[in-house]
Amino acid sequence: MTALQILRDFLADMGDRLSAYISVFGLSDAVDILLVTVVIYFAIQLLRRSNAIFVMRGVFLLVLVLALSAIFNLHALNFLLYTTLQVGVLAVIVLFQPELRKMLGQVGSTNLSAGRGGAGNIEKCIAATVETCRALSWERQGALIAFERRVLLTDIAETGTAIDAAVTAELLKNIFYPKAPLHDGAVIIQNGRITGAGCMLPLTTGTHLSRDLGMRHRAGVGMSEHSDAVVVIVSEETGSLSVAIGGMLKRHLAPETLDKLLRLELLPAEQKDGKKGFGSVTKRIWKKGG
Repeated sequence: MTALQILRDFLADMGDRLSAYISVFGLSDAVDILLVTVVIYFAIQLLRRSNAIFVMRGVFLLVLVLALSAIFNLHALNFLLYTTLQVGVLAVIVLFQPELRKMLGQVGSTNLSAGRGGAGNIEKCIAATVETCRALSWERQGALIAFERRVLLTDIAETGTAIDAAVTAELLKNIFYPKAPLHDGAVIIQNGRITGAGCMLPLTTGTHLSRDLGMRHRAGVGMSEHSDAVVVIVSEETGSLSVAIGGMLKRHLAPETLDKLLRLELLPAEQKDGKKGFGSVTKRIWKKGG
């Protein structure tokens, strides 16, 4: 029997099985497939933000060779690869341990009350932050400010000095004054209020950052990798403004651009729509039509 005949028989058998599955396909099967698709999608998104994607390519190649060895009856190779995969499950868990811990941490620390600070309060926080960053950039003073969104930053806030105060430009400037005791750490803003200063943020382990970036930038990117926080960084060396979101760093921002970016990321969707004349008119027309 030739390899072409083996492949033809295999495809015919797969076709018969597929027809049998379709004949008994129900609603529960559709829901099952949908849930598996969602899990795979989020797993791929997680892998794309880490070096684990290269390991997954090797695993995929190993599974492909295993399938081909079964099709062409390569028994010795099939046994070796199958045994390797059985042991490899534990190895994959060990290799992906940081990514799995981060994913489970984000799922378990979701802030269900995110945004309860109110859009007006968030706007004041953004205005105070932009004013502070503008002044610190001019004076070449460093700063690191993390805005909490859905993933809680309570554990991070507890690494510094507890503060419960409204966000004002004067307070932020005092915190980041070079001779102040808390200027080296990060400020944590939760629900529109400062809850911690002098906090320690996790450093990124990625190698994609430029070598001229210091610890503040690496801490800001690391915080954005471990959570969905928006992290604002002011460089002490150059005075440039940067924002870290989702492991990505946007550098050399003008204060006006920083203001627009923070509004886009932090304000509720309805508040952002309300700032646009056309969007506001459209919503009023929609309500009247309803």
